Formats: sequence, C-alpha cells, structure tokens
Amino acid sequence: MTTDYPIIVGVGQKTYHPGGSEATPSPLEMMEGVAREAERDAGASGLLAKLDSVRVVNIMSWPSADPPADLAARLGAGDGERGYSTVGGNTPQWLVNDTAEAIARGNTRLALLVGGEAVYTVREAHKRNEMPQWEELGRPKANLGDRRRGFSDMELKYGGHLPIRSYPLFENAIRAHHGWSMDEHVRRMSELAAGFAAVAKDNPHAWFRDGKSASEIGTTSPVNRMICFPYTKFLNAIMEVDQAAAVLMTSESAARELGIPEERWIYLHGCGDATDLWFVSERANYHESPGIRAAGKRALDMAGVTIDEVAHLDLYSCFPCAVQLGRDALGIAPDDPRPLTVTGGLAYAGGPANNYTMHAIANMVERLRAEPDDLGLVSGLGWYVTKHAIGVYGAKRPSGEWERTDPAVDQAAVDAIAHPELIEAADGPATIEAYTVVYGREGIEHGVAVVRLADGRRCMALTPPGDTDLAEAMTQREFVGERIAVRHDSEGGVNHFTA
Repeated sequence: MTTDYPIIVGVGQKTYHPGGSEATPSPLEMMEGVAREAERDAGASGLLAKLDSVRVVNIMSWPSADPPADLAARLGAGDGERGYSTVGGNTPQWLVNDTAEAIARGNTRLALLVGGEAVYTVREAHKRNEMPQWEELGRPKANLGDRRRGFSDMELKYGGHLPIRSYPLFENAIRAHHGWSMDEHVRRMSELAAGFAAVAKDNPHAWFRDGKSASEIGTTSPVNRMICFPYTKFLNAIMEVDQAAAVLMTSESAARELGIPEERWIYLHGCGDATDLWFVSERANYHESPGIRAAGKRALDMAGVTIDEVAHLDLYSCFPCAVQLGRDALGIAPDDPRPLTVTGGLAYAGGPANNYTMHAIANMVERLRAEPDDLGLVSGLGWYVTKHAIGVYGAKRPSGEWERTDPAVDQAAVDAIAHPELIEAADGPATIEAYTVVYGREGIEHGVAVVRLADGRRCMALTPPGDTDLAEAMTQREFVGERIAVRHDSEGGVNHFTA
C-alpha cells in the first residue's frame, strides 16, 4: 500500500497514586495532561494544534457528553475526526492498528489516541456518599469499534456478564486440559503472577510496587480472599486506579515536516485483529483461543518474523488464563525466559478499564527506543477472551510496503470453527466442560458450570440453591469431566446440576 510507514512518535502516561502530592483531576484533565506529555515526548512543539484525529478510549469514570470533542477543544486541535471507542481491553491496540491503516491510506496525518480513568477516586468518593470533584456531564456514544454486547441473555442468568466469573471458567479448563493437580495449578498461576509483580515493582507508573511473592499471591488470607475459584484477589485485574496514557501517531513524511526527530520514531511492523466466537457459551473449548492465534499469526507474518525473534512482550493479563491463552496461541513455551510484560500487568501495574494496553504500548515504545535493535509485541483483549488486537513494534525501519490485511480474512476462518449447539433448558445426564465457584465475603455462594449433555449439546447450570457442599467439593478435586445430572428449574428459569 505504501512505503511511507505509519509510526508512533510520542507517548505519555501518568499515575496518580493515593496520598501523592497531586490530587487526581477529572478524566478529561488527565487525558489533556498525558496528551501534552506525548507532545513533549515527540520532541516537537505545536503538534496538538495540528491534530486531524482525536480518538478516545471508552471511559468508565464519569465521562463528558463528548470526550473527544471536549478534549480536542482543550488541546486547541484543528478540525478532523473525533472518535470514541466501544468497550474492550483490545481497544488501544486496535486503535493503533486502525489508525495506522488510515495514515497509510492518506486519510489521517496526525492522530492522538488517549484514555484516562479515575475509578479509584470515584469509588472512594462513593464510599463517603460524595460525588467526585467533577460531575457527570453526559453519556457519550461510541462510534469506533464493535458495538455488540459481550454476553448473551442466557449467560447473564448465570453471572456471565461479570469478568470475575467468566475468566475462571477458562482457568479451570486449562488446568484440566494439561492434567495439573490443584496444588500444581496454584503454584503455576502464582509463579506466573509473581513474575508480573516483579516487573511492576520496577515500573514507576505501576499502581502496586510491592513485588508480591508467589506465596503471597497463591495463599488465601483475609487480605487475599478467594473471589471465584481458583482466583484469589491478587490474581484479579484491579480497575480501581487513577491512570491515563496517550500515543501520537503520524507518517514518516509528516514527521519530517513536523520536525519530529527520527530517534523518537517507533514503527508498527505488523498488526492483527480477530475475535473468538462471540459468546463464551459458544466457544469450541475453553483451553485455547483461535482468535489470539489468528491475530498473532497475522501480526508476525506481516512483520516477517517469528515469535522467537521478538525480544519484548506484553501479553494482556486481566487474569492468569488470559496470559496462558495468549502465550500458548503465540507459541511461547511455558518456561520461556522472556518476561511476559513490560508494565507488570493489570493486577499490579493497574487495570484502568479499557485503557491498560495504551500503557503497555507507551512502555514498549520507551523500551524499544532504548534498545533499537529489538522488536516488541503487545496484545490486547476485550470482553471475555473475545476481542483480540496485536501489534509488533520496532525502532528500525521495515522493508517493503506497509499494508494491513482486512481483518475479515482471518475472521472468516475463526467464525467457521465448529462448536456445540447451545440450549437454555436441559434435563438429563451431562459432563462438566468448565466451571467455577463463586465466593462472597462470608465464603462459598454457589458453583456454575458449562456442561455437555449426552447428545453433544451444551448448556449452563448452577449448583442447587444452598448446596455449598457440592460447590466446596468443586474446589477440592477436579470437576472438569465429572459426570452430573442436569435438571431445569422452570420457575427460576435456570438449570441446576447434581453430582
């Protein structure tokens, strides 16, 4: 398509730690601050006034009625595109991929991608029955990205709209697939997470910098209670953070005209985007992600490299299963010595709603400027292991033309994957495919499972009301593959199962 490559020229990020010298401003002010930091980072003045694209990642913490327009006005940006994304942790990387294509096609000259969240400040204010220092001005409408809701009405009945209940389904299925014992599984998860915590310890932008050990992460305690089996609190993404990050993108020719030094340039060598079968209940299985595999292969093929040639990685890390699914889909061995994050991940560096990956990209840009012979890969993930975006970055100029393959090409293959027929009401013998156990602050509440009926069809089911003994047993021995009986409760509208 073009040899005038799309590049990242500036990045900015900011974390407002509790008790710090600076009070957390509104998300709009946070985004303005990191946008100006990205301009300074690019090494050229007056860039924000020349923006022809302002794209804002979906905000949870009291957004304005039109965040991109309001931000553009604050920055004094010129006329151009104003974009506000849909929900999804894949969004920052997807925005980079999509913006790069717009730049390569000549539709965009200079773009700002930005997001900011003050969830911690909002939550603390609500605990005091107060409003934060800013007020809700409206509910913006997304005009960028996939607008589909991430869960079905049926999944909603079983709590499937909550990430803390959906992701453990994958985690337990991964354990069963590999044949790990319960103890070995806890050890593996905890060691994986401790590696992320160690990176966060050295990241000045990280929310938690205490470098939790594997023992701390894997041991249930009053400060590390079980949330949904097998995840303790320290294995969950933490959205209660105040963080913002921004990226400036342009083309090589525009960068020269704008006076941006070449040592600031980072190239998008390759990119890929795909979604898994949309609803969790539709997946072919729960121990692998064809969507990540497709997006990763496309990004690496476009860059002309293998995963072994990538020195730096940031795999999306809302929960351990997301990291494991990404690692396996990309062909990274479990004992690979490369750190799997450049930030510390969503549980330790911080998980600012949909904008975490913008921080990962900012850290990766800084890493590659310091090590210009290396390549880096960043992955983003949205909804429930659903939406995937991957980018391969480097400081050295690629060869050949830059051309993004239409994501529909890879999506067609993923969508064609065979999967079980799903039914809502079921009675009869079945086998558990994936499951979790939900905890409250007082202990076990109930178990939930995805099950395969004797005829091959699939449904979801809960443990019977009040049967905490069965739910507890599900935490003590492997229940994937367990033979059960399913019965539909017509009054409650859900299925229950007994062992």
